Amino acid sequence: MSRIVRGITKDGGARFFVTESREIVNAAIRYHGTTPTATAVLGRVLTGASLMGCMLKNRGDSLTLRFKGDGSVGTVMAVSDDCGCVKGYIENPAVDFPLRTDGKLDVGRAIGKGNVYVLKDEGNKEPYIGISEIVSGEIAEDIAYYFASSEQVPTLCALGVLVDVDRTCKAAGGIIIQTLPFADGETVSAIEKNSGKISSVSSLFASGMRCEDVAALALEGVPFDFFDEIETRYFCDCSRERMGRGVASLPETDLDEIFSDGQKAEAVCRFCGKKYTFAREELKNFVTRRENKQNNSVN
Repeated sequence: MSRIVRGITKDGGARFFVTESREIVNAAIRYHGTTPTATAVLGRVLTGASLMGCMLKNRGDSLTLRFKGDGSVGTVMAVSDDCGCVKGYIENPAVDFPLRTDGKLDVGRAIGKGNVYVLKDEGNKEPYIGISEIVSGEIAEDIAYYFASSEQVPTLCALGVLVDVDRTCKAAGGIIIQTLPFADGETVSAIEKNSGKISSVSSLFASGMRCEDVAALALEGVPFDFFDEIETRYFCDCSRERMGRGVASLPETDLDEIFSDGQKAEAVCRFCGKKYTFAREELKNFVTRRENKQNNSVN
């Protein structure tokens, strides 16, 4: 199981979140059959969303991170709960490119130009939606830019996915450091100075470092405390009820066409690939239960 450690500098000037996400990425590979380039793309988005999700304040909150660029992989998204458990989807998992001249997977080319969307469902009537530009397609830089431009929070983000020769994930992880209001200048300078040490975060994890070691490297010279550790995983919460309600919400004309030859309706979860089949009568029951629930809530 993957894990996240969270902490804060002793002067209260910065908070940090570090995750080792290899098992999450390997689960995504099994579900989506990704090529190495697509694995790096989806793995970074999953890792970033997991870190952002664990920043949510309340149990039951959720965060959706979506990259919609004009690159070959199409839309890439991940949904995280408040504990950093995450699921993800990539539109074109078979996209692959030759390595860049520096030997790294060409994530930026796969993503292309477009926008980053962040949706936070924190139990309010209307969810928060933030939008920013994709500045590089490398995911980590785009997340840092999102926080700076949309939430006005100075953020350092490093994410990495190392794909092995057998196309499994050898190492993956990430770190987010955010400076808080009235942060001491020396703290900010030290974090900036150390940023180059964590630029290849997946290599750090591949070398045997743990989350605590990566945090210590990123905050060298800055006193800090860990305040907790949480276990995370790739988790899809799809269900027959949820998928059935989705199919039942289709227009009647579409449902008539689906059932015209006596076939059952089939729905496939895009996060885990699980298939659900429904008879017409069962879909009617979903509609009836939903209407009864709405009526009860009104009364």
